[in-house]
Parts: sequence; structure tokens; C-alpha cells
Amino acid sequence: MVGVCNQCGLPQDLCVCATIAREQQKISVRIEKKKFGKKYTIISGVGKEVNLDEIFRALKNKFACGGTAKSGEIELQGDHTARMKAALVDLGFPEETIEVNAYS
Repeated sequence: MVGVCNQCGLPQDLCVCATIAREQQKISVRIEKKKFGKKYTIISGVGKEVNLDEIFRALKNKFACGGTAKSGEIELQGDHTARMKAALVDLGFPEETIEVNAYS
């Protein structure tokens, strides 16, 4: 027997909590310069309701770069702002909730 979701009360295969959580996020993408002038793409605003590690792995694989996910932010090595919005939309985030700042 399939379990029931604690939040929405639907069976696990019909649960829409992850979709709703992705739609309520306000994601900010920016560039930071760190040691030796290296650029990092910082993605913040992804809440605890969404699996941060799953998103992190998908973005690392898509952009073929290193990075880390810590304290609610994803850091990817390199400047990926040009393609980041499309990648996040592919992962299920609505386009209107994603704000990309080329330089901060």
C-alpha cells in the first residue's frame, strides 16, 4: 500500500507538494568573484521544501562544473548566468520567479 503525504493528504504517487513548493520560490542568481578572480554563480532562494541536493546535482551535471550546496545556496564554479534561467525552468521552476543579475 502506498503511503499518504503528511502535508497534502494525497497518496505519495499523486502528491503535488514539491510542485507547489517550486512555484512559491523566489530564486536569485548572481555572480561573485572569489579567490584569484575566479567567478562563481550563486543561486539563492531555493527553500527547504525543495530537495536542494537533487537540484545541485542536476545543475552540476548540466553545466559540467564543480561547486557546493551549503546554507541554502548553490555555488557553481564559473559564470553560468546566460543559461541558468533556462536550466531552472527545465527543473520545474516558473520563469517569472527567477531573477538573474549578471554582476553584483
